[in-house]
Amino acid sequence: MKTSSLLTAALSALLVTVQADSNWSQWRGPHHNGSGDVRGLPSTFTKADAAWSTPLPGQAGSTPVVWGDRIFLTSPDSAKNLNLLCLDAKTGAILWSQTVAVGDKEKGKNNMAAPSPVTDGKRVIVMFGTGDVAAYDFQGKELWKRPLYKDYGRFAIMWIYGASPLLHDGQLIIPVLQRDQMPPDYPLAGGAPERHSFLLSLDPKTGKTLWEAKRVTDSTLESHESYATPVPHKGPHGTEILIVGGDHISGHRPKDGSEIWRARLYEKRDDWYRIVTSPVSGPGLVYGAGPKGQPVVAFRDGGTGTVTTSHRAWQFTEAPTDWATPLLYDGKLFVLDGGKRILSRLDPRTGAKVWSGKLETPDTIWASPTGADGKIYIVSENGTVLVASAGDDFKVLNRLALDEAPTRSSVVPVQGGILVRTARALHRFNAK
Repeated sequence: MKTSSLLTAALSALLVTVQADSNWSQWRGPHHNGSGDVRGLPSTFTKADAAWSTPLPGQAGSTPVVWGDRIFLTSPDSAKNLNLLCLDAKTGAILWSQTVAVGDKEKGKNNMAAPSPVTDGKRVIVMFGTGDVAAYDFQGKELWKRPLYKDYGRFAIMWIYGASPLLHDGQLIIPVLQRDQMPPDYPLAGGAPERHSFLLSLDPKTGKTLWEAKRVTDSTLESHESYATPVPHKGPHGTEILIVGGDHISGHRPKDGSEIWRARLYEKRDDWYRIVTSPVSGPGLVYGAGPKGQPVVAFRDGGTGTVTTSHRAWQFTEAPTDWATPLLYDGKLFVLDGGKRILSRLDPRTGAKVWSGKLETPDTIWASPTGADGKIYIVSENGTVLVASAGDDFKVLNRLALDEAPTRSSVVPVQGGILVRTARALHRFNAK
């Protein structure tokens, strides 16, 4: 009887783990590296194969998150409201919508709805470029709301704040890596001109501050600014929080945000080296990508202080990434050069190139690649969905031009299908 009870408990725990991993709870998925564990995903599909397509009130670069049969995404509308939407994953029906903030603005290729939501299965938390953060239950009831700009001023980021929060181990961690002075032409410019960069931890149950930690850098002007989302990494120091920006990648203690180590990503100094890509965590190594042709770099974990030289493992310069965060999937590292439309597979331990290939689309790719079920899903700015093999050879399995620009949201795998967000709609394509 005792053995049977232990077996039942073990199977229940395994089921909970499998269910949690099948959800897409944050921008880069359950493993924070762009990969998912769901199977039975489509390899080939056409427009006619869409299970459903739900029109959206506005366009944004934020990626939907999924828990069970609920999809959550952010969107502006024609009245410049900033909204959180909940959709039924099976039918695409909009179950509810809540206006979280007002005052959408656009600059360049970004708007105030760039950050992706996060969820733990109990609540969904959303943040906008205005500095408004709020939590809701799955029925759409507001749990708490906090306007961060009242405490910290408007964010000093040229192309509008775009990082997504990290929900991890009872903390909501928000990075604010910004210019040290607020130029007058920045969106929502106002208040005191002086700024500093910091990591902020909130209690996801209440929205109250748990800790705030400054994040210093010797970079200049726009190079202070980062659109990168933090990720957790388990290494010799235990769990640490990785962040990229201000020319550096750094690891921080979850208990108070204090810095454990840092490394400069590239030697060149430039006033305009803002960083868009988020860090990636792997066994024994962490990866960061510099901007505008600077390399993708791997560092061995376990260091303290400045480890730029001592822990540098390798760098990849042939076709690095400026916008798309690299994908670590099935023990393989994939780097997407969205400007040249080149996808490369690297050995994550050595940086050696296994293969690379040109993707068949003439337009730029801003979205980050997603890996699941032996495939890599990529969508271009014009809404061309590409499916590539994650195997030993470069092979494009499917190409579908939706022609719904601008599209900058990453593809999300769900049970039996994928979600593709374009400027017009959210589409679901199921396996045949």
